[in-house]
Amino acid sequence: MAYKITDACIACGACADGCPVNAITEGDGKYEINADLCIDCGACADVCPVSAPEA
Repeated sequence: MAYKITDACIACGACADGCPVNAITEGDGKYEINADLCIDCGACADVCPVSAPEA
């Protein structure tokens, strides 16, 4: 199951920079994860300062 970014996102971009498959893009007010590209590695959750990405 792909990770999802919650409303806790502060749009800092750390998750996008940490994603090894470039599955994260800037959305409307928060970043979004493309479920088709996400490999469920958790790298985004590891670098997020507010724990917005969740499995």
